[in-house]
Amino acid sequence: MAEAHQAVAFQFTVGPDGIDLQLSHEALRQVYLSGLHSWKKKFIRFKNGILNGVYPGSAPGFMLVLAGYLGRAHYLKVDPSLGLLVKLDNFSVWTSCEYMSVQKQMLVGGVMVGTGLWIAIIFSMRTVLKGLLSWHGWMFAPHGKMTWQIRLWLILVNIFSGMQTPMLYSFQNSLPHLPVPSVKDTMRRYLESVQPLLSDEEHRRMQSLALDFEKNLGPKLQWYLKLKSWWASNYVSDWWEEYIYLRGRGPIMVNSNYYVMDFLYAFPTHLQAARAGNIIHAIMLYRRKLDRAQIKPLFALMNSVPLCSAQWERLFNTCRIPGIETDTVQHMSDSRHIVVHHRGRYFKVWMFYDGRLLLPREIEQQMERILADTSEPQPGEETLAALTAGDRVPWACARNAYLRHGKNKKSLDTVEKAAFFVTLDDTEQRPESLDHYAKSLLHGKCYDRWFDKSINLIVFKNGTMGLNAEHSWADAPIVGHLWEQVLSMDPVKLGYTADGHCRGEPHPNLPGPQRLQWNIPPECQTMIANSLSVAVALANDVDSHIIPFSDFGKGLIKKYKISPDAFIQLALQLAHYRDKGKFCLTYEASMTRLYREGRTETVRSCTMESCAFVRAMISNKTREEKLCLLTQAAKKHQQMYRLAMTGQGTDRHLFCLYVVSKYLGQDSPFLQEVLSEPWRLSTSQTPLQQGELFDLVNHPEYVTTGGGFGPVADDGYGVAYVIVGEKLINFHISSKCSSPETDSHRFGNNIRQAMLDMLNLFELDKKTLK
Repeated sequence: MAEAHQAVAFQFTVGPDGIDLQLSHEALRQVYLSGLHSWKKKFIRFKNGILNGVYPGSAPGFMLVLAGYLGRAHYLKVDPSLGLLVKLDNFSVWTSCEYMSVQKQMLVGGVMVGTGLWIAIIFSMRTVLKGLLSWHGWMFAPHGKMTWQIRLWLILVNIFSGMQTPMLYSFQNSLPHLPVPSVKDTMRRYLESVQPLLSDEEHRRMQSLALDFEKNLGPKLQWYLKLKSWWASNYVSDWWEEYIYLRGRGPIMVNSNYYVMDFLYAFPTHLQAARAGNIIHAIMLYRRKLDRAQIKPLFALMNSVPLCSAQWERLFNTCRIPGIETDTVQHMSDSRHIVVHHRGRYFKVWMFYDGRLLLPREIEQQMERILADTSEPQPGEETLAALTAGDRVPWACARNAYLRHGKNKKSLDTVEKAAFFVTLDDTEQRPESLDHYAKSLLHGKCYDRWFDKSINLIVFKNGTMGLNAEHSWADAPIVGHLWEQVLSMDPVKLGYTADGHCRGEPHPNLPGPQRLQWNIPPECQTMIANSLSVAVALANDVDSHIIPFSDFGKGLIKKYKISPDAFIQLALQLAHYRDKGKFCLTYEASMTRLYREGRTETVRSCTMESCAFVRAMISNKTREEKLCLLTQAAKKHQQMYRLAMTGQGTDRHLFCLYVVSKYLGQDSPFLQEVLSEPWRLSTSQTPLQQGELFDLVNHPEYVTTGGGFGPVADDGYGVAYVIVGEKLINFHISSKCSSPETDSHRFGNNIRQAMLDMLNLFELDKKTLK
């Protein structure tokens, strides 16, 4: 269908009179516009690179420094060049004195010296700013209190951050490096974290192992880590990406990839092609802002403390490539197309025409063409993507043996080098069945998402949609930032017509999508079938449950001066104890993006204080005693979260020490035991980073559902939660059906009851709850 519309730049015939060229002016025009777009993007990146390189300096600042320096020299009647050109003439064959007057020599030399002075000021400001940002005392101050030391520190941070508006990557060179904690502190924090989970005898044994490690092998491993921290931008992130994500040989579907959902209550349109048109256009607009570094960097503490933006670099044009021993992440500097999957077929859709980005109605037009295509999948094509859902080694073998030659290589390159992947799903999803909706986004049919792509946009038959994201290249807040902007644009800024179509008109001459061609041999089809069976078994074992908890939200929790996150984590501890009758090692992800190239750290939420609170809740203690223990446990949790964010966590340090021990070939019984402990309760808060984009007071229907992930342990729970506005908390719970110990619906009921029971400790009247 699509090939007939493709323009050919030129054709030629050879005859008795020579070669007759037949040029297609329309095709040449498109080639010219494409090249113009490419050079424009290169220029913008070059310009942004210079601006980021000299930040916090600016052009006005340069002129001010230069004018001030030359003016001072003129006023004092001194040589502004400091004799620079004369000194250069002594080491050069070319002499400036032959071509320039003395005044010109002084002016040129003065400009050179002034430029050097400006560069020195920039590096001095950057060094001072890095030192200021290395101090995190503000994070440990009592909530709501601003001491004079913090106020003075904020003033200095704002001064040395420069006067111009920063771009996305402006602060990267000013961010401090992640510090390496001392072995002694890490041992102390680790032993404290496992104390509520071990008997006295088991804890004494771990103390002995930890002490032996601290005195013997630990210092040697620490020396290598210190060396790496001085040399590398971040001593954790590259190893974390490689060993936690890329070297895993099991399926990334369910085990690693995560999902993000649509609006909870709003349905902007019932037309699948129209919803895809608006969303794809909004995503491409976000990518254009990203290419131009026009996305505002994120800040903490009154928009003054910058967070690292490095993870945005691989949001688009990125694909995970399977390998025998380890995968790699392939990132393209640019991609002008997307790949769309529908009913087992793959289509290449260009996102630009006439030198511009396609408009929403034009993208809808392309989606309509794909939906109207009645052709059948080629042999092996329908379930091809199951290779990305199964084990990594068979996928790597199949890719190398059967998909790296001829038309298969061309089609595979088209998929892997696309800006992102789109699935036009042939099922319908509704909020009445959020559990089924979550499972569909998490794994689908196991062959209708390309799980290796950085992001998969899934648009369902009734217009509902969502994302599935690969995890190795970045963490969930980056995808969440994209998703917030896309959702805010869709129903309001872009909008739909009365009959549900995108605004605008179809393009009369727009070339259609290109069907990708495959030649998949029977041997490869067998490997696809094997991967599909592995993936289907994994998907069928997932037990998902979504709870939109609307009884109360963070607004009410904060009235009683308790951190909403700490409150929820304690509710999860209480719910888990009621569910299983025991405590477990608990993982909560916190970010370390206060540091350059920071990703995450673990907060071990099961503490002695949280366990004391849980035991009190199931005992006959008075309300006052329970409330006191709740407050103590919440404060402890906040303290641990702050330590994790400021590089004083436990688990990333232990992980890196373990990696060094493996490089040195020296086994540590302590590290082996620590890193083999299972996380039977894995939790994560999905932060709402751009609340100003949504007017939830006047439009409460535009609340987001959030997102979730699969279970981490075979006999454990995965819980993601998003705090939306002041009155809603959405919980995404996952576990495995095969485990007799877990039940996501039962755990969901326990979470709801735990939240209500904890709220009752405050003896709230009905007026307060409203």
